Amino acid sequence: MEKLLLVEDDLALGEGVRLALQTEGRPVTLCRTLAQARQTLAAEGPFALAILDVNLPDGSGLTFLEEVRGRLPVLLLTANDLETDIVAGLELGAEDYITKPFSLAVLRARVNAQLRRSGGGAGQVVEVGDFTFDFARMEYRKAGRPIALSKTEQKLLKLLVQNRGTTLTRADLVDRVWTDGAAYVDENALSVTVKRLRDKLEDTPSKPKYLKTVYGVGYTWAVKG
Repeated sequence: MEKLLLVEDDLALGEGVRLALQTEGRPVTLCRTLAQARQTLAAEGPFALAILDVNLPDGSGLTFLEEVRGRLPVLLLTANDLETDIVAGLELGAEDYITKPFSLAVLRARVNAQLRRSGGGAGQVVEVGDFTFDFARMEYRKAGRPIALSKTEQKLLKLLVQNRGTTLTRADLVDRVWTDGAAYVDENALSVTVKRLRDKLEDTPSKPKYLKTVYGVGYTWAVKG
């Protein structure tokens, strides 16, 4: 599951951002200080992405950025007149930045783009039930036997498995699977891809144990094993 870490001392802003990002189906943990962020990362990690304010009550977010560099992708939130923070943050390894005040829609788009680039930030090898999915090597097995998947099927599977137990909407899946710049994708393409994936993975595709439909909403990878 793609968990997000939000470090923002302004409670009203932080809660607004948290609620906005959770509409994408990802849990968001809000911390208001660097100390809380460090404790949360140690206790609840790994996270897929950190959204990090630069100016915090107990220090600079850039210090935290240095500490997690190479372990956790970071998107910086900076005051719109602090160009030096932007430059310093990018040089220290931040993947992206967004300046305050900002649109929640733009923030969601930046977060989604970063998660697509980083592959969600979750482990690349997942074992669940009889399945072993190695997303880095693009090798997929059931009970030790290889499964051949198309690129679209692989992308859909990765999203569902890394968010297992969470329902992803049809609109979100279409947006995140078909990222090749197509102006319009018929949602029927998603239904067809789901059916093909079930045919390859499920023992009884008509009664799936794993790739389940949540009627009127979307799909979920049920937590099994």
